[in-house]
Amino acid sequence: MNHILKIKLYNFKRFDSFEVEFDPKLNIIVGDNESGKSSLLEAIDITLSGSRSKVETKGLENLFNANIISDFLNSDRKYGNLPKLYVELYLSDQFNPDLNGKNNSDIKTCDGLKFECIPNDTLGKEIKEILKDADAIFPFEFYSINFNTFSGDGYSGYKKYLRHLVIDNSQMSSEYAIKEYVRDIYTNIATPIEKNKHHNDYRKHKDDFRKNILQDLNQHLDGYEFLIRNSSKSNLETDLALSENKINIENKGKGIQCFIKTKFALNRSTKTIEVVLLEEPENHLSHLNMKKMIELISAASNKQVFISTHSNSISARLDLRKSILLNSNSNIPIMLKNIDDTTAKFFIKAPDKNLLDFVLSKKVILVEGDAEFILMEALYKNTCSDELHNLDITVLSVDGTSFKRYLEIAKVLKIKTAIIRDNDGKYMENCIDNYSSFSSFNNIAVFSDLDNNNSTFEICLYNLNKKNCEELFITPGRKLSILDYMLKNKAEVAYELLDKKGSEIIVPKYIKDAVEWIRK
Repeated sequence: MNHILKIKLYNFKRFDSFEVEFDPKLNIIVGDNESGKSSLLEAIDITLSGSRSKVETKGLENLFNANIISDFLNSDRKYGNLPKLYVELYLSDQFNPDLNGKNNSDIKTCDGLKFECIPNDTLGKEIKEILKDADAIFPFEFYSINFNTFSGDGYSGYKKYLRHLVIDNSQMSSEYAIKEYVRDIYTNIATPIEKNKHHNDYRKHKDDFRKNILQDLNQHLDGYEFLIRNSSKSNLETDLALSENKINIENKGKGIQCFIKTKFALNRSTKTIEVVLLEEPENHLSHLNMKKMIELISAASNKQVFISTHSNSISARLDLRKSILLNSNSNIPIMLKNIDDTTAKFFIKAPDKNLLDFVLSKKVILVEGDAEFILMEALYKNTCSDELHNLDITVLSVDGTSFKRYLEIAKVLKIKTAIIRDNDGKYMENCIDNYSSFSSFNNIAVFSDLDNNNSTFEICLYNLNKKNCEELFITPGRKLSILDYMLKNKAEVAYELLDKKGSEIIVPKYIKDAVEWIRK
């Protein structure tokens, strides 16, 4: 199966320099806002398409790295220092001499495609004149747009070395987006000769309609006649539509449109499509259709699939080891392929949790219950007179039995992680011995009360805050003690404490220790 081995970006959008290797079957691209998820898919799309018009439509000013352009304009503006942009796709061996060569930044003999934007040297004199102006803007109009294989040969959309399809569900509501999708399908399935014949036949049918059907009407138009529009905005490809069970997909709901598009692209019978780019496939999907979508993607065996997503379900259930993590503060991608097999399988089968929130965080406090989660913001503030978000600290509520699974990821990603948990009456066994395999990692620490009698968070809280607890929860006639009531109604008690006494809560020492450690 032909596929992309690696991509290299240079001065493309937010990436001044970027490189990442790909899995031959599935690549899940996740990241925070402005991390470059969509840009990575866009770079692949442009390079595979070989379409100069696509680049011109997007505009070079929107493709070049903005900081690089700004730095150049604030420099001495020498012609030789004009920035360049390129995208390189390193491909699996296709045994095609037209693809093979050293026309790449690795100077390595291999198969591949290169899209680049460079100053047009034949217009060098004009560019230099523009740059002399103190108020000059960047001369994008004087740049050349080139598509070349690694052998140095040029290519265009007419000759595609790797057929691909883009499904952008973030634009699902756009009529134009749907038309472009249908056009892409047609372009990928029909050969150039077939397309020429189809266009010719379509124009002929239009002309026959004018001659045979409109003829009688035209006789009533003195000196005028009706014509059938035939132009770049009204031809076979603009008029094509896609249907399911004879219903145009434009007339279906957004979620169903998303599902149909993906199903079609991943269908085994669509053999001509080798690479599928999915932008946020979770958009507009119900929980049930999300599960169906995941099954579709999992079953795709004859295509290389790239997915950008914000969904915990997609990233976990499709196998964390296929994930590429991008961060808006770094150009270095983080791979999860080194996560052990049991951890990856756990998240595939486990209920949807806060997995993406965890992997995209710098510092995390993991708690094991709703009560701790509800009160953690107040406990943190009471400890250090600060807010969690000021130090980019994330608090996640995780089932206690899952702590180790998250720590396996923390090991790989070096996420500073504090676990706050109950000792359940056995501090040494539950809180020390149980996590001995993580003791050598400086970014991981476990915090719990040292006294086995303080076996739960509620007991610790009650012992330090008896006055406030009794004031809030004492009820005449109730047989339960205040502590027993707190143990049986953990979430409700936490809400009440936060609402009525949040700023007065005395914080247990082990939680203070966790706060001070995570802040370092």
